Amino acid sequence: MADWNAEVYARVSGPQFEWGRRVLERLPLAGDETAVDAGCGAGRLTELLLERLPRGRVVALDASEAMLVEARARLARFGQRVTFVRADLAAHVERPPVDAVFSTATFHWVRDHDALFAGLHATLRSGGLLVAQWGGGANLARLRGRTASLRASEAFAPFFDGFHEPWHYASADETLARLERTGFVDGKAWLEPAPVRFDDAASFGEFLTHVILRDELPRLPDDDARCRYVGALVDLASRDDPSFELDYCRLNADGRRR
Repeated sequence: MADWNAEVYARVSGPQFEWGRRVLERLPLAGDETAVDAGCGAGRLTELLLERLPRGRVVALDASEAMLVEARARLARFGQRVTFVRADLAAHVERPPVDAVFSTATFHWVRDHDALFAGLHATLRSGGLLVAQWGGGANLARLRGRTASLRASEAFAPFFDGFHEPWHYASADETLARLERTGFVDGKAWLEPAPVRFDDAASFGEFLTHVILRDELPRLPDDDARCRYVGALVDLASRDDPSFELDYCRLNADGRRR
């Protein structure tokens, strides 16, 4: 999997930030807890989490070194109240256990959700809370149909032999069952549509390039091929009504360790 361009992501990830801000409002905090931001990215939401924990601590965890570099710079003012950990979410367990795990726009990048939720459960102390949101259900169905057609086309098929999408978009029902099976109580899981519309072709293409297609584009042989691939998707989106809209669907999950 290609690493992120964290500087660009921090600039273009307004939709993820706004979704995450609302998710953070679901997390009840007294202000002295220790929490994990699971998939902290560039640290924009970690900053809000730290502000809600004036007497607490945050473990900022991400698999991307580029994201952690960006997050360290953003969060330097919090000093020792934030610890940075580079780790695979499906394999990491925080010790000692923490009071809360918060996560947004991350879990769909983890293919093994059984291992993921087992690790999240083990990371929490008794009574600890999980509050999370990520892509699920029919997330980006229209765009994914178009990329599948492009990858199968004569111009691009030679470069995508053996390619598999890097995401796992679970349903609410299977996520609720997984929460219960893993040992969470008071579990809830639900889907919500969250379409995102971009102002123009340039901003739409930039978002595709640096967020959604970061694993597809490196398979193409040169910048010209990558421009043609993205350009085809931008052209199709320009004809939609409304134009330049991504059909995002967010999967929410809350739970508590007994």
